Amino acid sequence: MQVPTLPAPDADWLAALDRDALHGAAHERAAEAWRLACEVHPQLPRPAAWFDLRGKGAGQAHFGRGGLRFNPQLLAENRLAFFTEVIPHEMAHWLVHHLAEGPQARPHGREWRHVMRALYGLEPRATHVFDTRTASPAPYRYRCACRDHFFSRRRHASARAGRDYFCRKCRNALVYKDCTVLRG
Repeated sequence: MQVPTLPAPDADWLAALDRDALHGAAHERAAEAWRLACEVHPQLPRPAAWFDLRGKGAGQAHFGRGGLRFNPQLLAENRLAFFTEVIPHEMAHWLVHHLAEGPQARPHGREWRHVMRALYGLEPRATHVFDTRTASPAPYRYRCACRDHFFSRRRHASARAGRDYFCRKCRNALVYKDCTVLRG
């Protein structure tokens, strides 16, 4: 069994943090993950960190902006998992990208998996299993022959403007039914 190389934060301490303190602690956790990555690649630039990611993604290494983006809603709802998995996950992307062959590496390919295991002591997982309903509400219900589909406001507007959407399973057109109210 692998042992994470970053110390696990206290769950009670994390739970007690308000939004600003939580974001500050996440910045510090990203700095800890970066310092660890610098042991492998001393010239690794320090990434900035933003809490402006929306939707279903928990985090993103954004090379064009020069940093890491995190979903503040998912951070607030999944604090411990964010600190133990998401921040090192994104820092692993940052490190791999800055290696000699990094820009050509697959996002969750063998280099990234190696960094997750060898550097961070974590089992590499490409996706999270967080409940994303509050982070990415999709109240617009569409129907096909086999099930309901829920669209975000943006996708709904695109459909109303004439874009056609089809079910990947039954291949039938998705037809708007109504707007639902999600309860968290």
